[in-house]
Amino acid sequence: MASYLKRNKLGKYNEEEMADLAKQKEQKEAQEKCLIDCQGMVEGARCEVSVMGQMTRRATVRFVGNVHFQSGWWVGVEYDEPTGKNDGSVGGQRYFTCQEKYGGFVKPNALKVGDFPPEELFSDDEM
Repeated sequence: MASYLKRNKLGKYNEEEMADLAKQKEQKEAQEKCLIDCQGMVEGARCEVSVMGQMTRRATVRFVGNVHFQSGWWVGVEYDEPTGKNDGSVGGQRYFTCQEKYGGFVKPNALKVGDFPPEELFSDDEM
């Protein structure tokens, strides 16, 4: 199979295709970094997280950078409610600290930084 791919310059043996994929990856990471810088995604910033298929949730930015489990830029958040997947660590690597089920990692395009006060689940106003 590998000899067929090499002979026909397919898959990883197609240098042009591999160069295009590398260039696309670089561009995507540059866009993510620009989004982080332009929106002011810094540790301690309040944000809303909008992930497709899930309700919008409020959180605080706790980490911004590259992670070991995926390529590209990621933002670690501490949710206001226990709707996360971790405690700020993934696969034994700690990126930030929070309570279990309050942490999560999202791509920068899923965040909107702004003045988002913590929501109170059981406020007296709703009664």
